[in-house]
Amino acid sequence: MPRVSPLEVYRNLPGTNCGECGEGTCMAFASALIERRRSYGDCKPLVSEERYAEKLERLIALVTPPVKEVMVGTGERACVLGGEEVMYRHELTFFNPTAVFVDVSDDMDEEEIASRVKAVESFGMERMGQVLRLQGIAIRAKSGDDTRFGSAVMTVAESSLPYMLCSTEPEMLEVGVEVAPERRPLVYAATEDNLKEVAELAASHSLPVAASAASPEKLLELVAELRQRGVEDIVLDPGTAPPGRGLGRCLENMVVLRRLAIERGERLAGYPIMGTPMVAWLGEEDEVRAAMRECIIASAQLLRHADLLVMHSLEMFSLLPLLTLRQNIYTDPRVPIQVDAKLYEIGKPDENSPVLLTTNFALTYYTVASDIEAGKVNCYLLVVDTEGLAVEPAMAGAKLTGSVVKEALQNSGVDRKVKHRKLIIPGMAARISGEIEDATGWKVIVGPVDSSRIPAFIQEKWSPNGQG
Repeated sequence: MPRVSPLEVYRNLPGTNCGECGEGTCMAFASALIERRRSYGDCKPLVSEERYAEKLERLIALVTPPVKEVMVGTGERACVLGGEEVMYRHELTFFNPTAVFVDVSDDMDEEEIASRVKAVESFGMERMGQVLRLQGIAIRAKSGDDTRFGSAVMTVAESSLPYMLCSTEPEMLEVGVEVAPERRPLVYAATEDNLKEVAELAASHSLPVAASAASPEKLLELVAELRQRGVEDIVLDPGTAPPGRGLGRCLENMVVLRRLAIERGERLAGYPIMGTPMVAWLGEEDEVRAAMRECIIASAQLLRHADLLVMHSLEMFSLLPLLTLRQNIYTDPRVPIQVDAKLYEIGKPDENSPVLLTTNFALTYYTVASDIEAGKVNCYLLVVDTEGLAVEPAMAGAKLTGSVVKEALQNSGVDRKVKHRKLIIPGMAARISGEIEDATGWKVIVGPVDSSRIPAFIQEKWSPNGQG
């Protein structure tokens, strides 16, 4: 299904170029709508004047993503699933990162459930300036006891995390829903056998439902029936099998569902997709092996358009590779990851401390900063605005020049913090050392190419008053 063009969007705008939306012209606003930098609601005349009602209706149909957004939970920790409109991120970008839920079961004691919930709620690891987090809890009705299930749901509901209720028994799901329907849990799962009861339960509380079937054809049938029964927010579960042919079929089904939605415009397939990598634990006694297999399955499903994953392991060696992969996939390829261009103090620098220079490409900055911190070097790190480019491409694109460094030095005020006028630049920037000296009047020292050698370089070469 071809993406909508700016001209198609423009035809459904007022065409007055009023600028109330924040863009200079309606055509610019049309482009911003397609790139999802703006919402149709930003066009005040369109949403407020009756004469534009038909245009507004057509515009909404044009800019609504083929994969519906489904919200699970409420408040600041609520997560949005789906909302994608391309198969590959280089075509536009992906917008709503895959949610990672961790399971608890009602046969665990209350203390263990609370411990796992707290671990998920507090989980956070900073990488490239972003905090990698887990999103929610999947509560499994494993005991068959509705009292125990209700108690487990109550324990989870005390947290701020979104959660999903997991059972194929409508009566059990109803117990879970009644604990806190206002928390908007995901009801899992509607199957061929229980669809009528689950649909009625979800529709009565306006809750999202996961439809579960082993084939795309059967899933689409379930979706059609759920929609007829008033369920609007649906998640597709094609089933997850352990590694082998079953897992291969699952991954194929995920791709088929996403292609149907995006390339063929099949509305019944236009919903978020979920996977349950925790099946890796079935029949596996070796916990390390199970956690590793779970990570492999989750990563494969993440690469095959999964919008929600249910995990069991809380081990860092299982979660960190998955969360890192997710961060990489959901980073906008059109915009370099960058940090603020300014002067950073590392350690406890003083007037005799060295001043080092680097670019504001996030990977470069965090690599350099971590190597300096690891070497316990007290220094000033001047980060130059190169529009998110690393050293070599920044020089090639004239983003790292003597005049740029001069402006950065002046804006940073570092000349008032140190009594010397020496600047250590990356080894890769050696060819512009003279240009920087001429522009700034500072003595330039060419540092190592590899930032891991900075601590040794400073120890051997640095002297604020000498020739180094």
